Amino acid sequence: MNPDLENLDELDLTDDLRSVTRHRLGHLLLIGLNRVPKRNAFNLDMREQLALAFGELERDPQIRVGVVFAHGDHFTGGLDLAEVGDALRTGKGGIPEGGVDWRGLHGSHRTKPVVCAIQGWCMTLGIEAALAADVRVATEDSRFSQMEVSRGIYPFGGATFRFPREVGWGNAMRHILTGDVFDAAEALRIGLVQEVVPTGEHLVRAVELAQQIAAQAPLGVQTSLRSAWRAQREGDLAAAAALIPELLALLDSQDAQEGRQSFLERRPAVFTGE
Repeated sequence: MNPDLENLDELDLTDDLRSVTRHRLGHLLLIGLNRVPKRNAFNLDMREQLALAFGELERDPQIRVGVVFAHGDHFTGGLDLAEVGDALRTGKGGIPEGGVDWRGLHGSHRTKPVVCAIQGWCMTLGIEAALAADVRVATEDSRFSQMEVSRGIYPFGGATFRFPREVGWGNAMRHILTGDVFDAAEALRIGLVQEVVPTGEHLVRAVELAQQIAAQAPLGVQTSLRSAWRAQREGDLAAAAALIPELLALLDSQDAQEGRQSFLERRPAVFTGE
């Protein structure tokens, strides 16, 4: 095990009273949902704090990967509709200054990868937060529900288009239109999560994956993400047109030179993001 992970459980990840905590671990930013008494239900403050954490992830050149997790026994019970619903009616609840939309729906899109660690209940907006990440790990006791239709509304945080794209139309509509609860095995089967781990091991595994990503060339990782997102947003032809120009830009980077030199010298590459 990576020595940085051996004491992960001992890290003081709840060292403040914010509804979203932040902790740096090497080139990672651990972002923790921290409204435990309310099963981490999203109120306005949590939404804003999460956007500010993503702003830090985006701006700090030393941070290469974000890890979104939750304190307590549950990832999130979903949206605190009583508070957020009233705010939306009055036009509140937008992205604060210095923040980045963690859902990737408004404003500039993040450029750095995010790994999501899920445990316990992951409901409504929790699934949408997970879908907005790039890699998702869940515990074997996780439970999921996209149950907005059971509350008289519908998923308005991205699930209506991301869920079908990730897991296929029928699999997504099966859960969006019924609101049924499903388990981690079903989430893995349909591709909502990429790995299922024993209870309590989700954050360690997510950090392991994030550290593996962070060890790669940052410019190469970010360009890979940008190419994939461009295909989703603008279509394959737009992404194809940018492939060679972006490759040529990378070839001139110090990291590309380091990649070639480390290959010739048969040693691990040490990338700087330049």
